[in-house]
Amino acid sequence: MTYTLKISDDLMERLDTYCEEGQSHEELIEELVSMYETEGTFLQEGYSE
Repeated sequence: MTYTLKISDDLMERLDTYCEEGQSHEELIEELVSMYETEGTFLQEGYSE
């Protein structure tokens, strides 16, 4: 099943800064979700348990 998400222009610009050369927003989001599923949390700069 395919879903369409509407995101703000600001968030789109933020995604652009994290996309690697030739990487689509969809690919970046898939990578982030995969990291979250594997590790349980997103990595944050300066984060420690």
